[in-house]
Amino acid sequence: MTRFATCLELILSLEGGYVDHKSDPGGSTNMGITRKTLARWRRVSPWWKLARGEVKSLKKSEAAAIYKAFYWDRCNCSALGAGLDLALFDFALNSGPVRAIRTLQALVGVARDGIVGPLTLAAIDKKTARLGLATIIERLFNSRLSFLRRLNNFSVFGRGWQKRLRTVRSRALIMAGQENKRMKPRRNIMNILSGYKTYIVALAMLIAGLGQVLGVDLPGFDQQSAGQLIFQALAVLFLRRGIKGDVFKA
Repeated sequence: MTRFATCLELILSLEGGYVDHKSDPGGSTNMGITRKTLARWRRVSPWWKLARGEVKSLKKSEAAAIYKAFYWDRCNCSALGAGLDLALFDFALNSGPVRAIRTLQALVGVARDGIVGPLTLAAIDKKTARLGLATIIERLFNSRLSFLRRLNNFSVFGRGWQKRLRTVRSRALIMAGQENKRMKPRRNIMNILSGYKTYIVALAMLIAGLGQVLGVDLPGFDQQSAGQLIFQALAVLFLRRGIKGDVFKA
């Protein structure tokens, strides 16, 4: 089972089936997918033209595809450590990918641009090496809870949200512990390879950026402009060893 499938299994068990709560700003949902999200996925505009019954009849396979494209891939969860991927994925589902990513970026000390790119991943790796993955996960959940407490409808949904957070936090920390044990014997090898992986990703971004200049869009990089891709790639390729925590925040 892939890490996405493992995380999705937990998410679906928490989301349940069709719900239409009058106090929920998202309106009717099924397996956590709102009517507006389903309309965006099916390219129905404006979203209210999508019949309410379509939400109720949503299939699990389509819900999984939406979760992967709009949340898992959008947050680049596959590039994160086990446990942190689940924590960010669940945060994105409930509060949006941009807010979830920016919260994580604030924790690791990079600019809150809402994109999990090479520099953000490098900052996560650096912070993880210093504090441990479990600490990053704990801090992300604490920040998430602080945000939820400030919402006007916390009095209505707060108890359920906190229960969900406790469940996901517990599972995320277990996953992080298992990953740490599995990776420990290979840590020295991975430390050697990590630098090369960063350069490979940067080179791919540079190629993608140049491709966009020439009118060619490459899958996986279409959410960033050519300028962003080229700038970040050059920053990694030529300045990686000289970058300090607050000099380049991207």
